[in-house]
Amino acid sequence: MVGTKILVLLLFSLMLFFSCVSASQSEVVLPEAIPVSPPAPVIGASPVIQEQEPVFDPVTISEEVFNSTKIDVQRFIENLNQIIRSRNYDAWRVAISDGYFDKISSLEFLAAVSEQPAMKTRNIVLKSPQDYFNNVVVPSRANDRVDDIEFVGQHRVKAYTVTPNGSRLRLYDLETTENTWIIIN
Repeated sequence: MVGTKILVLLLFSLMLFFSCVSASQSEVVLPEAIPVSPPAPVIGASPVIQEQEPVFDPVTISEEVFNSTKIDVQRFIENLNQIIRSRNYDAWRVAISDGYFDKISSLEFLAAVSEQPAMKTRNIVLKSPQDYFNNVVVPSRANDRVDDIEFVGQHRVKAYTVTPNGSRLRLYDLETTENTWIIIN
């Protein structure tokens, strides 16, 4: 019940926040905080302590951090392009997270990609992550260019390229740990 109230208040606050952004988008009007009274204690119940992860707000990223991160991501993708162009499967494997590798290793994923028109017309059936690398990644990802990034967490970004017509296309979801970027999706 308390969780539902908090969720409703959070959603209401977010709706207010997004409805208050001015047309110039350089001035943001934040809604006033709504006081919430604590729930009445239940007699005989033991206290439950819930730790909530802090909600990430991309506005907290300074321009300096944004620019340096964008440069780091661009360098990472340039190095990744070289790895892909040289068809270095082992180096590419190091650049992707274990979770993403597990996903592309699954028989369901490989079968689904094998059913794509580009694979069907060339009679390619993917049987391993190395097949995926050679037949999907190498032909399509050897010359990626990062034009923009978007922070989605303190240590996570989405990397985008911008097409000549101005469309933003997501290239990779990336995460950094100990100053090393990895592809997470």
